[in-house]
Amino acid sequence: MSQAEIERMLHDHTVLLAETLVSEPFTSAPAHAVGRALVDAHLTAPEFLDRTLLTFGRLFLELVVPEVTAEREAARKYADRAIAMQAALAAGYARALRDRTFTQQERISRAVWSARNQAEQDLRDSEARFRAVFAGAGIGIGMADMDGRIIDVNQAFADMLGYSVEELREINVATLFYPEDAPGMWDTYKEMIEGKRDGTRVEKRYYRKDRSILWTDLSVSLIRDEDGQPRFTVAMVEDITDRYELQERLRFQALHDPLTGLPNRTLFFERLAAVFDGVASRVGVCFLDLDGFKAVNDSLGHYVGDELLVVVARRLAASVSARGHLVARMGGDEFVILVEDSTGTDAAIEVADAALRAVAEPVKIESHQPLSVTASIGIVEREVEGTSPTEVMKAADTTLYWAKADGRGQWALFDPVRGAHQLARAALAAALPGALDRGEFTLEYQPIVGLESRRLRAVEALVRWRHPELGMVPPDRFIGLAEETGMIVRLGRWVLEQACIQGAEWHREFPDASLVVSVNLAVRQANAPGIVEEVASVLERTGLPAGQLQLELTESAVMPTAGEPVRSLRGLAATGVRIAIDDFGTGYSNLAYLRRLPIHSLKLAGPFIEELRSGDLGDSASKADERIVDALVRLAHALGLTVTAEAVETAQQAELLRALDCDTGQGLLFGGATSADDITARLRSTR
Repeated sequence: MSQAEIERMLHDHTVLLAETLVSEPFTSAPAHAVGRALVDAHLTAPEFLDRTLLTFGRLFLELVVPEVTAEREAARKYADRAIAMQAALAAGYARALRDRTFTQQERISRAVWSARNQAEQDLRDSEARFRAVFAGAGIGIGMADMDGRIIDVNQAFADMLGYSVEELREINVATLFYPEDAPGMWDTYKEMIEGKRDGTRVEKRYYRKDRSILWTDLSVSLIRDEDGQPRFTVAMVEDITDRYELQERLRFQALHDPLTGLPNRTLFFERLAAVFDGVASRVGVCFLDLDGFKAVNDSLGHYVGDELLVVVARRLAASVSARGHLVARMGGDEFVILVEDSTGTDAAIEVADAALRAVAEPVKIESHQPLSVTASIGIVEREVEGTSPTEVMKAADTTLYWAKADGRGQWALFDPVRGAHQLARAALAAALPGALDRGEFTLEYQPIVGLESRRLRAVEALVRWRHPELGMVPPDRFIGLAEETGMIVRLGRWVLEQACIQGAEWHREFPDASLVVSVNLAVRQANAPGIVEEVASVLERTGLPAGQLQLELTESAVMPTAGEPVRSLRGLAATGVRIAIDDFGTGYSNLAYLRRLPIHSLKLAGPFIEELRSGDLGDSASKADERIVDALVRLAHALGLTVTAEAVETAQQAELLRALDCDTGQGLLFGGATSADDITARLRSTR
């Protein structure tokens, strides 16, 4: 109530008490009612009753019956009445206070009993639900104490393990553990019962009562008391034996040849990769191919061919099984034997000899005459360090064909010198010189554009080989071979002259464009004596200004080794041509050495730009590449060099590179390699 409402109520009670004081006949019942009314209004502070009774003193009588207070008899009568009213008011107040207390106590008591009854009912319901779930669950559920003693299990758990519920209640959890569980599983369980973790989930094996194996999906949870101390463990177990066996069958089918049952190429390469990832120091591979197997298929049919493969596979496996080597079928009539942790070349040769003897025995297939087959084997045996599975298999495949070419029915041992020289010599001797003489090479030009102005600033001359049989052969298939054999010098000389001739034509038609023609200079060219005179002679013959020719060299070509490349660079720079380092950042350049070289431009390697393709630099790799590009551009500009970004393929890359102050860009965004006529048309359109 508000203050005004309280005053109005007290005023009404005061008036009632005054009327009661002078009423005839006198009764104190209204005072008793006022006492109860005060309690009902919650005016129950300890000092309130004291203040109320004090109001019935002499001042109250003087205010209510002032005309009789002077007469002794009348004053005594009203004083007695006032005392009676005080007693009645106090009694009404006390009784009302007691009744309210009793009512509150009874209400609280009823609430407590109701809450307890509800809690007990909820507990009974919860236990009933738990028991229903526990007993009727399709998965096994079990509880154990911290010592591993099983407290209770449901019927599903007992059925999985082949015990009765009573038998399991007498068993310790540890007796059910499979002895060959994965390492660390028992440690994980110990950590849980020690309270270090609240649960774990694993795929685990158990022994059934009949000692058969049960595969389960096991989930164990820790139950703690109110103080947080471990009390029980609850395990939920699902039988996944069928699923596990199906997975094993599928894995076997995925990793084994369906015809012979041998491991297939997938499993073989997994094992070969494991050798390189393991501790073995050497590895051996025997790559075997049956000689004349196609004739067996063609003459006797594929059924006989398949049966022959099955017999050969069985013999090969038996011939090396005692040594623990893996035999796999690679496909068709090809087999491979993996000699893990080889002890040397002799060990691999011994395996190959055993395989040849096993294959050479005649094979009897049904009513057919015994078949005599032979095999050729390519042997590769080497240290694991310094090679890779791909290189080993490539060498084994090459060596297998050497064995066939040398007469079949025998093995051949890989010779790295023979392999490299044979491939390079055959390709170059048969094709490269004649191709240059026959005019099969041509040049295409890739635009190099200013990132700020988007104007064509330069073009890079790229050689292409129009092979009469293979079509357009990309440079990555013949440049490396040309460098290895020295053919690159002759080819590079032709590229330089043709590019300068074309550049001179553009200069005469578009003198204001100042188009720079960039030509790659191989290491052999840079090292060749007379390279400076050769470049100067070409410029003089073609009429191309020296400042519009740029020679691109790789980082390895400009590093200070024997000194010749550096002297060549200074001589080339003296002629007025521009010098650029191509694919900068992929080698091991000494950055401080750059300032002592007569270099005009750096071409940033494509891998730095590729991470900037999306324009989204949220990931750390892209951010790192952005910082690298920024640092390289700043370094180049500090040294007075221009910077060209290679492999620019998106507008986002170009904009970011422009923001990083990169000078020019080259890539598919500005156009791929194209003909000289297309470049001419482009110059005319922008003139």
